[in-house]
Amino acid sequence: MSFIPKGVIPPIITPLTDDGQLNEKVFRQLINHFIDSGVHGLFPLGTTGEFYAFNNEEYRRILEITVEETKGRVPIYGGANHITTRGTIELVKICEEVGVDAVSVLTPMFVSQTQDELYAFFETIAKSTTLPIIMYNNKPKTNVTIEPETAARLAEIDNIVGIKDSTGDMTNAAEYIRLTRHNDNFHVLMGRDTLIHAGLCYGATGAIASCANVAPKVAVDIYNKYVEGDLKGSLEAQFIFAPLRIACNMGTFPAVIKEGLIQQGFEVGKCLEPIAELSADQKAKLNRVLKEMGLV
Repeated sequence: MSFIPKGVIPPIITPLTDDGQLNEKVFRQLINHFIDSGVHGLFPLGTTGEFYAFNNEEYRRILEITVEETKGRVPIYGGANHITTRGTIELVKICEEVGVDAVSVLTPMFVSQTQDELYAFFETIAKSTTLPIIMYNNKPKTNVTIEPETAARLAEIDNIVGIKDSTGDMTNAAEYIRLTRHNDNFHVLMGRDTLIHAGLCYGATGAIASCANVAPKVAVDIYNKYVEGDLKGSLEAQFIFAPLRIACNMGTFPAVIKEGLIQQGFEVGKCLEPIAELSADQKAKLNRVLKEMGLV
């Protein structure tokens, strides 16, 4: 398969009105803001986009708006995340119908699968679609991990083209890369924003970076400068970017991402309950980080 997941791809937040409905105007505004900032793709309905909060009708509409507003300028990675295999396939089919370019599939949540069960899960989903699939390992959230050996086995399936590693474990990411380094069809994307430069040095092809919602140009600099051969500049951009990701330890994710956008003037609304707003002290601390980064 020729699709190559690469570059900086923000898992775009889902802006909401005061009554918890999609704010379509602001969503379209964000899509254009990110593309104008040089991102290499868009990823609606990931963890940062509160994928778990929407029914299938809302899910479809969010994807439709993304496709309509993007107008083919960058690839779109649709999040397809569900506890069951059949539920995931249902979401993948919606992605196909809407016309996204690829799907990101999270390991099932709550259920503690064996590695053989995970292999069967991704194999079955791959057989159900012709879309490129990026596996998504977010062990800190799901308590389920795709072991490097399992990832390498799954990488042999033609339309499984990559994996996003949000474990924060650089050894794990490096093993994904080492075990698949001779497979030109498979690529590793970093999912921990503090490790983008390190991942590129190991051979990752990019990152799905939540903080790129708030600082897209800084995130893009990490990637672009690395590709251009300016390793020092790439590392410096990573150092500038890191405090924002570390600030995400405040509150419940993705509250910091939404608050960061609010402080920049984007009316993205609150996260859906039970996620609470940051405290006044936390908002002030985030504001200091944003000022030091030149973002407000």
